Formats: sequence, structure tokens, C-alpha cells
Amino acid sequence: MTYCVAMRLDAGLVFLSDSRTNAGVDQVGTFRKMSVFEVPGDRMMVMMTAGNLSISQSIRQLVSELRTEDGHSIWNAPNMYEAARLLGQAVRQVHERDAQSLSAFGIEFNVSIIFGGQIKGERCRLFQIYSAGNFIEAHDENTYFQIGEAKYGKPIIDRVVSPVTSLDDAAKCALISMDSTLRSNVSVGLPLDLLVYESDRLAVTHFVTIDERNAYFQMIRSTWGDQLKSVFEGLDKPVWNAAPETAGSVLHSANTSGKPLRVAPPSGAGAAVPVNAPLQTLAQQFHDGQQ
Repeated sequence: MTYCVAMRLDAGLVFLSDSRTNAGVDQVGTFRKMSVFEVPGDRMMVMMTAGNLSISQSIRQLVSELRTEDGHSIWNAPNMYEAARLLGQAVRQVHERDAQSLSAFGIEFNVSIIFGGQIKGERCRLFQIYSAGNFIEAHDENTYFQIGEAKYGKPIIDRVVSPVTSLDDAAKCALISMDSTLRSNVSVGLPLDLLVYESDRLAVTHFVTIDERNAYFQMIRSTWGDQLKSVFEGLDKPVWNAAPETAGSVLHSANTSGKPLRVAPPSGAGAAVPVNAPLQTLAQQFHDGQQ
């Protein structure tokens, strides 16, 4: 499986991807899912993929070579929208070529893509491209995209990231999001690729491949877990059956209404156990059974 996340901020872009692929518990591999299309001084674009690896690699190869009838390619597209449209066209061409034969072997045409960057003369832009080649663009109301195992790392991003978030804070948040995913899903794994792009640089600003020896990521993993435990332990315990005038962390008060939905047992189902019946230990049960 995969987890990739990208953020579009006022200051630039942040991209983070894992590198684990697997086709079963005993077929785990490492393949990089982030690709960079860069012409320094003119454009810097990043593609991250999730889904079928062979489909993803075919799309990457095709889009790097694709040229439309009017001469446009990803290397000279006038804006990011046109570049995203070319990538969507590459997705559809791979589908037309391979989908039917894959289906004959019971394999679904499955690919998700995050594509973002900047072309000289316009601002940074970020897109999510689907298996049909259609796409949507990130805006201030939704500044990030995730693909793959997105659910574990989503809450921290929703709480922290906004357009005004700095690149360093966004990178830190992305790494926490990835750590949450790594802890909860074995199909996502190290090493990670982290790319940070500062607006108008038109070249990669910062890039690092992160493995289990990376000191900063190890600090994130240990410190974030400890801080979460500390915050959890600092929260008040719920108060039950509180008097109506009680203030504070009241979960249930004397005037709280509500009862569980109880399912009535069928007539004669099970014998009633006396409330004060003595409990038997397993040893006693075994002893009684031997007599």
C-alpha cells in the first residue's frame, strides 16, 4: 500500500511519500513513489502515486515522453493546469492500452496521483488525479491532498495546517502524519521521501530520504508519542452521576436522560444466575469434573 501527502501553502509546497509496496505478507518491496520533473529556472513539478505499481510506472514514463498535436509536453506546458491535463491524458492512454488485459487476470486498473509544482509566471498549484484521468485542484479551503492510507494521518493535518502555515511547520506536520500512519498500518513503510519547495525558486529547495536512522524523524516519533500521552494523562477523568449543580468535567449527571437500547431475550433463554452465587475458579471446576 502507500501513504502520500502534499500541502499547498502561501510559502510553497510540501510533498511526502513512503516507499513500501506489497502484494501479500511475504512479498514486500521498496519502490520510490515520488518523481520530480524539473527545468531549473522554468519549472519544478512533483508527481506522487498510489495504486498498482506497474500502472504508475507506465504513466510516469509516458507523460515524460508525451507530446500533443499542438506540440505541448509536460516540459513546455504553459501552466500547471495544462501539465495536469497532460498527465490525465497519459493516465487514459495507459488505461486504453492495459485495462482490458489486466481485467482478464482479475486486476483492477487502480491508480491515484498527486501532482503539484510551479511553472514560471504563475503561482504554486496542486492537483489530485484519478484513475479516469480527471482531476481536482487544491484551494485555500482544502490546502492538502492525501492518497493511499490517508485516514490515520488526516486528523493532525486538519488541526494544524492552513495556507499561512510555514514550510517547516508543514513539513513537521507531514512527518507526524506519516508517523501516525506507520504505527497503525504495516503496509506503509520506510524509507520516506520528503521534498520542500519554496515559492518562485523554480528548483527543488530541500529534499531528503528518511530511513530509520534519521535523527529528526526518530525525535518526532518518540517526542510526539510522549507528548500525546502527557496530554492524555492531563485531561480530567469523566464525572458520573453528578449532582445537577456540579460544574466541571461532567459526563453524566443525575438529570441526564437516556437509556441503552436493550434487546429482550427470547422466552426461557438461559437460566437466571443468583446475584450472590459463589464464583468458581478454573481449578475448582477441574476438580469437580474429576469427581
